[in-house]
Amino acid sequence: MPELLVKPRGAGGKVHDITPQSAGWSYVGFALYRLAAGETAAEATGGREAILVLVEGKARITASGRDFGLLGDRMDVFERKKPHCVYVPDGADWSAVAETDCTLAVCTAPGKGGHEARVIGDIALEERGKGTNTRYIHPIAMEDKDVADSLLVTEVFTPAGHWSSYPPHRHDEDDFPAMTYLEETYYHRLNPRQGFGFQRVFTEDGSLDETMSVADGDVVLVPKGHHPCAAPYGYEMYYLNVMAGPLRKWRFRNHPDHDWIARRDAPPAR
Repeated sequence: MPELLVKPRGAGGKVHDITPQSAGWSYVGFALYRLAAGETAAEATGGREAILVLVEGKARITASGRDFGLLGDRMDVFERKKPHCVYVPDGADWSAVAETDCTLAVCTAPGKGGHEARVIGDIALEERGKGTNTRYIHPIAMEDKDVADSLLVTEVFTPAGHWSSYPPHRHDEDDFPAMTYLEETYYHRLNPRQGFGFQRVFTEDGSLDETMSVADGDVVLVPKGHHPCAAPYGYEMYYLNVMAGPLRKWRFRNHPDHDWIARRDAPPAR
């Protein structure tokens, strides 16, 4: 199995280039560009669709022969402003010319020709969880939005000292409606940048159990199993999730030992 923790390669240009081949799976791809003002990123999608997420900064974006003009509003991801995003279908080209220094995420999965290039709007900040499990969500392209063939994309802000993707849950079986098989990547950011967070990826049978210290800019691969995150006191955590599988539905199951947390019941007797 490939390493689950992927470090950025260099400080500029295409610093992440995760493909199904490099990840050892079938659906999800994730790339990240760090561009200085005036620099350009451009790709052909081939048989894959893409959602471009302007994590930070401003860029002029064209896709499928359409000019979407200057996009981008937040200059620092931790401003928590909604991201500007563009959907690009399979069999198309896209380009982004940085107007300012910018961070551009490229989320990809198999395309089916079912959607046209467009700006993805109507992204509201949602609160989820309670207590130190509270986090804040931008559901960019979840299943309630008919904006993609395969991709499910969301971003999450986890306050310092809080947990996220918690209680531990998994979506690694193709058993709809009980569960869907979805591969997943986590692109992490920390505030302040010198901080760190933790992510554990583990299966109930113990065949996979890795706990990783994540730094600003790291990506974690989740091929299967549960995958909770923790942000230590003093450091806010952001992550951008990309999910895809054979069905564009998000159905998961909490770990049986920890499901009581989601149900707000008393813990099981020991």
